[in-house]
Amino acid sequence: MHGLCGENILSPTCQLIFECEKLVHFLLRRRSMLIVSVCLVCAVDSQQTMEETILVGDDLMTGPPSPVIPPEIASHVLEGVNLCDGLLRNLFLCLQINDIEPFCQDEIALYRQCVEKRDKELRQRLQDSEHKLGLSMPLDQAKERAAQLESEVTTLERRFILASGMDGVEGFRQRWSLHGRLTDTRKRLEALKQGMENRKTDELKQTPPPPARRWFFW
Repeated sequence: MHGLCGENILSPTCQLIFECEKLVHFLLRRRSMLIVSVCLVCAVDSQQTMEETILVGDDLMTGPPSPVIPPEIASHVLEGVNLCDGLLRNLFLCLQINDIEPFCQDEIALYRQCVEKRDKELRQRLQDSEHKLGLSMPLDQAKERAAQLESEVTTLERRFILASGMDGVEGFRQRWSLHGRLTDTRKRLEALKQGMENRKTDELKQTPPPPARRWFFW
């Protein structure tokens, strides 16, 4: 499992979503479908209608995975965000009852649209939080955080290169997940550095100019 409900369970609500996603994941994989998690973001084509296409589990992997929320800023990032847990529960119940996607088209479409909106908001909040940290953290701590993010970017890049040599579903799953995390981490790093640069600019503006020298002639 990856993303919002991945490695760090942050609240009872997220725990509920995590458990529900595991069950949906199990139901979909029983038919050997290319699906890792329903905690995903998907691009919705407004020109496609329910009559034109049948949505299946693979349609939940047409966009990047949900962003990983660092625990130290999770309370701010997740506050007031619709986590789509109600729609996820409906999707799970539909799959449990019908065991086939064509009978759950409304549930898949509604959940997919909700997740797209949710993850877009979460990504923006992540970048805003990093920018604010760059502005407000002590400079040495901000530099340390930037170094950690740069190290994480390097690690993800290496893992992505290794995953490029993997074939089949597992190789695709790893590349898809790593590419999403790598993109999100780079943007967080950019936002943090931008905040640090803006703070330096503000500090220079606030520094009073040296007093003008007065020359006296006798």
